[in-house]
Amino acid sequence: MDTCRYPLSYLISFLLFLFHSEIACHPSGKRPCRMQVFRIWDINQKTFYLRNNQLVAGYLQGSNTKLEEKLDVVPIEPHTVFLGIHGGKLCLSCVKSGDETRLQLEAVNITDLSKSKDQDKRFTFILSDSGPTTRFESAACPGWFLCTALEADRPVSFTNTPEEARTVTKFYFQK
Repeated sequence: MDTCRYPLSYLISFLLFLFHSEIACHPSGKRPCRMQVFRIWDINQKTFYLRNNQLVAGYLQGSNTKLEEKLDVVPIEPHTVFLGIHGGKLCLSCVKSGDETRLQLEAVNITDLSKSKDQDKRFTFILSDSGPTTRFESAACPGWFLCTALEADRPVSFTNTPEEARTVTKFYFQK
């Protein structure tokens, strides 16, 4: 399958969103940050959806396209965001237990999170752009990146080897 290239306008829109977020969010934490909703898909065109309360990536067609999960994004600093789904009611987090690092969905309101609270660091992702694609690195577990498997209908997870051919760490966004 050919990789589809998306116009530079998507990247520009995303950068403007991040710039606007500095104005919309107040560092005092008293006023909630503005949440925006984006479509997300990996460079192999797999979109996110929920299956048995687990976030997976696959090819949705026909009536299944309504299962696609939109990504709720709250910027907290330039290139740093909180990520959620279901209107910001389920947040993506990076949890480390022993030698295992895993993606977890937590029932937390995304607008209640704070960049100044240490316990909220597991919800924080650092964005790195490379042309029209973006990678999401965990702030709580540096060197671990959000990823999808090459195969469809596999769980969205983390990898600490982002260049490995078995995983995809580059994603497209569309507002």
